Amino acid sequence: MNNFTFSSPTTIVFGRGVEGETGKQSRKYGTKALLVYGGGSIKTNGVYDKVVASLQEHGVEFWEFSGVQPNPTLSHVRKGIALCREIGADLVLAVGGGSVIDSAKAIAAGAVYEGDIWDFFKTDSIKLKQAVEAGDDVLVLKEALPVGVVLTIPAAGSEASTAMVITNDEGEANIKRGYNSEAVIPRFAVINPETNYTLPPYQTACGSADILAHLMERYFTNVTEVDITDRLIEGAMQTVLQYAPVAMENPEDYEARAQLNFAGWIAHNNLFSCGRIGDWGSHMIQQELSGLYDIAHGAGLSIVFPAWMKYVYKHNPERFVQFAVRLFHTNWAFEDKDRMILGAIESLERFFTDLGLPTRLSHAGIGEDKLREMAERAVLYTPTVGNFVKLDADDIYNIYRLAL
Repeated sequence: MNNFTFSSPTTIVFGRGVEGETGKQSRKYGTKALLVYGGGSIKTNGVYDKVVASLQEHGVEFWEFSGVQPNPTLSHVRKGIALCREIGADLVLAVGGGSVIDSAKAIAAGAVYEGDIWDFFKTDSIKLKQAVEAGDDVLVLKEALPVGVVLTIPAAGSEASTAMVITNDEGEANIKRGYNSEAVIPRFAVINPETNYTLPPYQTACGSADILAHLMERYFTNVTEVDITDRLIEGAMQTVLQYAPVAMENPEDYEARAQLNFAGWIAHNNLFSCGRIGDWGSHMIQQELSGLYDIAHGAGLSIVFPAWMKYVYKHNPERFVQFAVRLFHTNWAFEDKDRMILGAIESLERFFTDLGLPTRLSHAGIGEDKLREMAERAVLYTPTVGNFVKLDADDIYNIYRLAL
């Protein structure tokens, strides 16, 4: 197990009817909020009215900024930054899912940064880490306006994470990139599982795949003697495998929704990263699908992750054997390890298929014509992606080929 420092500063307000806490939590950080949301579903499911009433009750003035897309864009973020500065906002309040929260984080950071917010997203993450460790003077995001969240879709885990992901739709041909900074960790997140009742089934499926992917990215590590976090991750993965189908079949099953909301938050607040180094190659590979084809993030992950597994498992087969045994109850005594591992990957694919998600590029209508282009784009700002196995453009191309 590696050394680690862990901090989780986000206040989680969880349960039935907790939207009424939004104003109280927001008032801790100021009296002027930029209210960020997406296409308006929060106005039809009642969340908007509850949030607004709570803000007004606690004397928090707000300005609305709607229109966030499922793969949030830089152009929209820039508009939000301009509005945030114009009104002199004290707080950026995201009401929605991961895309809304990521937009709010980027707006909150851009509002106090004199340059262009995209400067951070195009940073070579490997060189940045090396420079920070060496004490060099490099561009690092150190401050942002406070961010608050009212979560309506359990998926991205952005409600308690350092991460934000944005697509550059203006200057760099729909390049989608992420950036991590403790400055944008939300100060609070209000989570009522009841707000998920009206989610379309496909959004529930994509969200479940996203949560599972966050867990698997951490699970596949080269660090040894990490049994406590292995067990925690495995438990969270089993929870998603059990409750995602229940939520799909019974959308108003509160306990199923609560389990998924809890899993989504805990999967990405970095507790499960303690003492280990996750991979994150599949996320980087998937970003090109979202950037070029605007595919839902969870659907892209249900395509990429099994293909990545097939490509890399021989690097450390024992970790994949453990995955097969503990997640899909494969018999330890099974002598053919390759068949054991590939059988577990097939079980994962079957889980995704049963949720109505694609597991092949062809299922999403994506052919061979841009595979090489996507592979090259994936390493545009960094020489390789992933940590479990470091993958260059040729490796990524081969993974895309496996996913056809």
